[in-house]
Amino acid sequence: MRNKQYGLTLVELLVAISILATIAVLGWRGLDGIVRARIALTSGLEQTRGMQLTFAQMQSDCLHLASPTILLNRSAIQAKPEQLNMVRIVYAEGQPSQVQVVSYQIKEGVLTRRESAATRDLIELDALWQSAISNTDASPIVTLQSGVSTMTMRLWFAGSNGWSVPFNASTATPINPPATPLAPIGLEVSLQLQAQPTSLLKVFLLGAL
Repeated sequence: MRNKQYGLTLVELLVAISILATIAVLGWRGLDGIVRARIALTSGLEQTRGMQLTFAQMQSDCLHLASPTILLNRSAIQAKPEQLNMVRIVYAEGQPSQVQVVSYQIKEGVLTRRESAATRDLIELDALWQSAISNTDASPIVTLQSGVSTMTMRLWFAGSNGWSVPFNASTATPINPPATPLAPIGLEVSLQLQAQPTSLLKVFLLGAL
């Protein structure tokens, strides 16, 4: 007797193909979701690391903020929307201390930092400060963090009852003020990142070193 040979009918073949196609689509979607999640996680980690480095640099600048005594009653800090200017002390081995102007600024969603040449000449410092606050400084720009929407700041003064919006937020220059300035002892910086629901806030001591 001849053995019967069994095979798939056309309907069964179409059903099998449909099942395999569905499995392939589900697998592709799962793989796509994993890739997207990994990209988002990598981007988030890079952004977090960038903000840690940014705040670490700000902390160093704040700790080395020059005192009004060294600057002969010149103001050492100016905070205004999207821009922070400071005069910090620079130490070099085997050399006397110097001062330089440091500027943080947000432009087109990118937070950058500039630092001027170091000097011991206060007249030269005045010129460097004016260049910084007028955005005519030709110092090299270092990109710290992209995707930053806003940067807001508040200052803390000794004996005050709370944070204060910088008194010179809208003035052109704090150099050679009419009276001895009251030096702040604390700075609060708030950075709002794009696509983030809340801002990142950090408080720094000023001139602690």
